[in-house]
Amino acid sequence: MVYGLLILGLLILLAGGKYLVDGASALAARFGLSAGLIGLTVVAFGTSAPELLVSINAALKGNSDIAIGNVIGSNISNITLVLGISAILYPISIYRSVLKLDYLATLVSSLLFYLLALNGVISRLEGGILFALMLALNFYFFKKLSGKETEDSEEQQILKKQPLWKAVSLLVIGVGGLYYGSDLFVDNAVEISEIFGVSERVIGVTVIAVGTSLPELVTSVIAAIKKETDIAIGNILGSNIMNILSIIGITAMINPIAVSEAFLNQDFLWMLGFTVLLFPILRTKLRISRWEGLILFLFYCVYIYTIL
Repeated sequence: MVYGLLILGLLILLAGGKYLVDGASALAARFGLSAGLIGLTVVAFGTSAPELLVSINAALKGNSDIAIGNVIGSNISNITLVLGISAILYPISIYRSVLKLDYLATLVSSLLFYLLALNGVISRLEGGILFALMLALNFYFFKKLSGKETEDSEEQQILKKQPLWKAVSLLVIGVGGLYYGSDLFVDNAVEISEIFGVSERVIGVTVIAVGTSLPELVTSVIAAIKKETDIAIGNILGSNIMNILSIIGITAMINPIAVSEAFLNQDFLWMLGFTVLLFPILRTKLRISRWEGLILFLFYCVYIYTIL
């Protein structure tokens, strides 16, 4: 029964994230936001919404290991599992701008996350700093992309024609789904960890992290199949940045997050190691080949083996 409820909670979470993105995108289009800006803000936040609600829910219930493990595990799985599978399906081409901005922002935010966690807690003030950096980064994107959009795409035109009541309804349904889905997901994940005697940390960096990363996995795999690999790499790096600056930032502002020694001595180091490893892979001929994708995937398997 508990497994069925866990899966049900995950499905409600994913459905809630989709409705949130659909509703918010329609509203943004009606108010004249460009497709590029919607992608960088509304959609990026929407695909990270499951992680956000799970982390907030866990932190408020005193399950800090799940809150922090969810983000660290999600970032690890994005770099190794999601990117690895995507590259295996089709080699991923890299633009130089990805190295100069997206990757650099991912590396800096990861290092900052680790440094703030060294004292054993992410305080409200530190959460505010992370969130302020997220706002600054989004402002930079807005400034960079403003005025560079040409005519609306076909999808944008369809979104603008959607009735206002429908967009608002989707938004409300999405928020409700995320709230109830996260509650169900966290409660049953904790119960499973108690049944098997597995720590909340391990449950957080594995089951919950992979579950909440499904939107990124599906998006990247579809992009790889369609050979739109610039979307795949942008989605993964953007998600990792959002996970740290937005999710940890907002969660810590609501309730300070305790960070256990196990995270500092193990999972953080794996996350930083994989992030650093990604640079030479991205820089080599500005592409991620199938065999490099396989290496990333195998690294994920090694990580899981070491923590279980």
